[in-house]
Amino acid sequence: MIREYQAKDIEVVLDIWLKASIQAHDFVVAEFWQSQVSNMRDIYIPASKTYVFEKEGNIVGFYSLYQNLLAAIFVSPDYQDQGFGKQLISHAKGQCSELTLNVYKENQAAYRFYLAQGFEVDNEQLCEHIGCAEYAMSMNTK
Repeated sequence: MIREYQAKDIEVVLDIWLKASIQAHDFVVAEFWQSQVSNMRDIYIPASKTYVFEKEGNIVGFYSLYQNLLAAIFVSPDYQDQGFGKQLISHAKGQCSELTLNVYKENQAAYRFYLAQGFEVDNEQLCEHIGCAEYAMSMNTK
């Protein structure tokens, strides 16, 4: 079941974000992600509309929208490859008429996932935070 994020979910959401970020972005030192936990807690999650995927009482993934930007979408490493990411994307498509996102070029698994969900590459750019190449992608949802 996908539901709106509640403040009580923060620790689980942050744990999923950190573990999945470190796993998916092995080309970035883990310390970078660890240094961003407080920003996620204090800035990014509060500024975004966040939804969590709950299975049998456990949060297994989440996504955050900032306007039409899919700012975050993460599934716990223990629950990946079970269709939860697809369901989160499907839910996000219902929230706005266009979705945009940025994905690191080196994160080929996520890049292929987004292509399979209907996103198209708009351009390639450098991430302002870590300087890695990333794709800016978008899709019309209506």
